[in-house]
Amino acid sequence: MKLRSSYVCQQCGYETASWYGKCPNCDTWNSLIETVKEVGKQQESKTARPEGTKPQKLSEVRHIEKNRLKSGLEEFDRVMGGGIVPGSVTLLAGDPGIGKSTLLLHVLAAAGGLYVSGEESAEQVKLRAKRLGVDGKNISILAETSVESIVSTLSTLSDLGNLVIVDSIQTLSSDDLDGMAGSVGQIRRSAEVLILAAKTHGIPIIIVGHVTKEGAIAGPKVLEHMVDTVLYLEGERFANARILRTLKNRFGAIEEVGIFDMSDSGLKEVSNPSALFLQDRVKNVPGSVVTVILEGTRPMLVEIQALAVPTQLAMPRRVGNGVDYNRLQLLVAILQKRLNLPLGGYDLFVNVSGGLKIAEPAADLAIALAILSSFKNKAIDPKTVVFGEVGLLGETRRIVSEERRIKEAKRLGFSAVCAPSNTPSLSKAAQLVA
Repeated sequence: MKLRSSYVCQQCGYETASWYGKCPNCDTWNSLIETVKEVGKQQESKTARPEGTKPQKLSEVRHIEKNRLKSGLEEFDRVMGGGIVPGSVTLLAGDPGIGKSTLLLHVLAAAGGLYVSGEESAEQVKLRAKRLGVDGKNISILAETSVESIVSTLSTLSDLGNLVIVDSIQTLSSDDLDGMAGSVGQIRRSAEVLILAAKTHGIPIIIVGHVTKEGAIAGPKVLEHMVDTVLYLEGERFANARILRTLKNRFGAIEEVGIFDMSDSGLKEVSNPSALFLQDRVKNVPGSVVTVILEGTRPMLVEIQALAVPTQLAMPRRVGNGVDYNRLQLLVAILQKRLNLPLGGYDLFVNVSGGLKIAEPAADLAIALAILSSFKNKAIDPKTVVFGEVGLLGETRRIVSEERRIKEAKRLGFSAVCAPSNTPSLSKAAQLVA
């Protein structure tokens, strides 16, 4: 049985042997994805049920509980749900240079195992490990790009360690499929072979995946559905903070995050992330507001900075770094309507310090007050923490875990709290800048 690739439209299902920029059937651009297809002699009967595959009661299924493999990094284990499950396959994605390989070297140094490098030679990996202070006594290195050769090596893993790292899936290729490494067909086929090997031998495998310019994981979308866990390492490349998120986890919750600090000796765990994001804060300066966000189940204090300057352009600029652009536009419109601020003649810049990206609406009130503070050139009391969602009518709306956020703020020395429980409207919150 040979494998051949074809191109299938992800919108209408049209299949063709050649790639087109636009689907000939539904006229959708960039929807043709390379897919592996089996060709050759057909099986005599595909509908017949093989012997021994009888249904059974779920309550009668035998299950042997296996201990999770500890990585030696509490932040990593928290994100994984308590450790690495034997036989599981994890996909770790992130921007180039963000620290994916560095993180996995630290994990492998504690757990022990095989590091498969398709991008670097053994000597290059050794140099990086030396810089990170990893002696590598319990790490075996294999510079290989053939997925069949990698799987054949896994049979000797008992002598090599407990964990396998594959860096990266885009460099692997299968002998069963024509096409260069990195193509959609090769990525999918390589992942299928690795997943089968992991389940067969009970070996946990962590696969490194690259990210495209659009921020999506390179390769077919189905790759994320094939693996057990999908992790994403994010952060500004030239900032120190790194956040490890879970996009999918079959063995644990997806709310937890891990916080790391990038240094010359690699990634270090951060037990108090609020101190990390506030360490360079300048107090009593207009445009600076501290808010409390919730990353997973952990409240963290971060600084929101805003700058309002008269514009020289016909259309003023709205720039948000670490905040959603559409949300920023919405808050500016609310400030103009509910507080009568003439922001149409000002360029507005909003930044989240530390390279953090905020998605939850709990930071709305802090962003709005930071803009107001910069516009009026009046600083907010540095001992005040602000959080809450802002509605279109100018009201502040309650958010989850308000008590936990207040407790974390008071633990770090903030004496005043501006929250929906004591500040029902944006106009009342604006009195902090009066």
